[in-house]
Amino acid sequence: MIFLNKLLIATNNQKKLKELSAILVDLGFECVTLKDMNIECDPEETGTTFAENSYIKAKCGMELSKLPCIADDSGLMVDALGGAPGIYSARYCEGTDADRTAFLLKNMENVADENRTARFVSAITCVFPNGDTVAAEGACEGVITREVMGDGGFGYDPVFLVPAHKATFAEIPQAVKNEISHRANALKIFKKKMELYLSEGGLK
Repeated sequence: MIFLNKLLIATNNQKKLKELSAILVDLGFECVTLKDMNIECDPEETGTTFAENSYIKAKCGMELSKLPCIADDSGLMVDALGGAPGIYSARYCEGTDADRTAFLLKNMENVADENRTARFVSAITCVFPNGDTVAAEGACEGVITREVMGDGGFGYDPVFLVPAHKATFAEIPQAVKNEISHRANALKIFKKKMELYLSEGGLK
């Protein structure tokens, strides 16, 4: 394994940058962004899963920067809709986050309460210049409400209710969401895998 202490985070999303940087700095990496490297990395996401698209983005960043690169892909999967919107969460329909949320509720209007289960999923992948990869996936289970609840968060947060907290992601305090979210769960697993990779000099 080639040990490189500088790592590229392939996202322009400030929230993702903050979350990923906190983990990676703790592991001894110096984190740089696409902007820092003056790189545009926007590959066609041709994967059929979050993990595949995460890998595509991380590999693109690695090839352009020649540095280890980490990327994530995430979205909402609704059981009654066969897993939709899934990897198309950000482009479920034309318009804004509010438009996509309204479209989801419209598609769910005839679904019984007991069948409205769903989950947010996050896949994180790091690709190294030598071809090695470290990957992890996390989820947060919930149900789809019948109306928008709360004004916090973004995307589908106002209609994603976490039963244990009896509130939607848009109503739950950010500090709590940061502990229970799909990305938080993925990051916990990713950190353990990265620690093992670094300590043993390779993937097992």
